[in-house]
Amino acid sequence: MIIDIHGHYTTAPKALEAWRNAQVAGIADRSKRPRASDLNISDDELRESIETNQLRLMRERGADVTVFSPRASFMAHHIGDFEVSSTWAAICNELCFRVARLFPAHFVPAAMLPQSPGVDPASCIPELVKCVEQYGAVAINLNPDPSGGHWTSPPLTDRHWYPVYEKMVEYGIPAMIHVSTSCNACFHTTGAHYINADTTAFMQCLTGDLFRDFPSLKFVIPHGGGAAPYHWGRYRGLAQELKKPLLQDHLLNNVFFDTCVYHQPGIDLLTQVIPVQNILFASEMIGAVRGIDPETGFHYDDTKRYIEASTRLTPAEKQMVYEGNARRVYPRLDAALAAQGR
Repeated sequence: MIIDIHGHYTTAPKALEAWRNAQVAGIADRSKRPRASDLNISDDELRESIETNQLRLMRERGADVTVFSPRASFMAHHIGDFEVSSTWAAICNELCFRVARLFPAHFVPAAMLPQSPGVDPASCIPELVKCVEQYGAVAINLNPDPSGGHWTSPPLTDRHWYPVYEKMVEYGIPAMIHVSTSCNACFHTTGAHYINADTTAFMQCLTGDLFRDFPSLKFVIPHGGGAAPYHWGRYRGLAQELKKPLLQDHLLNNVFFDTCVYHQPGIDLLTQVIPVQNILFASEMIGAVRGIDPETGFHYDDTKRYIEASTRLTPAEKQMVYEGNARRVYPRLDAALAAQGR
């Protein structure tokens, strides 16, 4: 089985974006904000949005199951206040749940949180609980920078985040550390802000001792871990200077990387530097890069091709990347698949 642990609902019906635009337009005047009940998207519309997009490409490219969360750039936690984020997160999470209910063999939900700059992360717990207990969410997306590129929140190792971590440990769910849209003109959202955040999250974990307090906490750093694998020697050296344990002991029981790296040399380097047990298959399809690579004639985000072409990974190791590691890091996903007899 091939499990893609990084999928976003980027092809949701246009009515969702129209509702969001109306919500944002009504921030200045609460009386003009639409109600959640004003959004009406039928099951048929959801089916059409999935069957002709994500599901079609999954079948063409050989993926079986996708961990499916709301569109990352749409989270936009910097817009409005907690009430705005809370309503928006609830709507987006429900849609992903409905998709998973319509296509249970192919999609499993993961939840976005109603984060808001300057608001205690504990305010996110009711939505997290609902998504796990009622929607069957197997993971959350945690934004380390709800300010949208200005980095006003404490590091991920700060006690500020502990209420969320406590709930994650209780439920046995990992967090994908994933920022949203950049509102800072210095940082292109997908080309800079995402990769900056991946690298920043890794370094925050390195400098702290978070996993001493939460030894079973699991983070997935997407997009191949940002710059971390490419500069692994730098991070090993920094850990040494900071008197931290070796990285494999300090971080690699808790931090994992996905394969959203869109060329063969990048995947080859990732699999050379990072232990195979810390690499999980993902494509972020349909996401940041949708075009065809003129050098190969295939889509950049067809990441299974890179794993198949790897000369470093044995067949058993490829299966770990495709399935085994995901089932270990996402125990609720493993339980959901087992319940289906898979």
